[in-house]
Amino acid sequence: MTDAVPDGFFDRHDETPDGLFYAAPRLVTHIDDAAVAAVGALYAELGVDGSTPGRRVLDLMSSWVSHLRVAPAELVVLGLNAVELAANPMATGTVVQDLNLDPVLPFPDADFDAVLCCVSIDYLVRPVEVLAEVARVLRPGCPVVLTFSNRCFPTKAVQGWLATDDDGRCAVVADYLRRAGGFTEPEVSLRTPPGRDRGGRYRGDPLYAVVARRR
Repeated sequence: MTDAVPDGFFDRHDETPDGLFYAAPRLVTHIDDAAVAAVGALYAELGVDGSTPGRRVLDLMSSWVSHLRVAPAELVVLGLNAVELAANPMATGTVVQDLNLDPVLPFPDADFDAVLCCVSIDYLVRPVEVLAEVARVLRPGCPVVLTFSNRCFPTKAVQGWLATDDDGRCAVVADYLRRAGGFTEPEVSLRTPPGRDRGGRYRGDPLYAVVARRR
């Protein structure tokens, strides 16, 4: 993005309330097994799962699974579908909230050791406001971990997301974090093997990560 967000960037094909779209539970994963494994490996690498004792973690726009290899001491899951959140076996707390209607997180300052958001950043129409709240609730030095692929519900993803390629989406997410303020410079990485295998077949869903830490 440029200094000014282009007109229509946050428009969506389906502007009906998100609560209606997500009213029915979807107890499925939205990326393939290799990409799911890459998310878990990244969380372990960053020390935000239960492999590091005492972690209090917030999973934004969550569902019935948080892709952590080991449950942290506390995991608060925030999302739109109460049934999905209740089915999350690692969750120690649940919050039903539509961040597109209300981006204010219902937690005190410096409350979490990590904030996660897996394959959902593309649906936010107020991402800078949400990420500014993430900075508020994170403890200094702790990470926000934003992961995404090239899959989405296209009617609910913002137009700016649909209009660019994978590299452009990485740049968009990093730009969100810079605009939100309070974070170190975002680090962008591809967590799955790129391209095709020797037989010419696609390796599977790409999994990108953008990580920054609270200053």
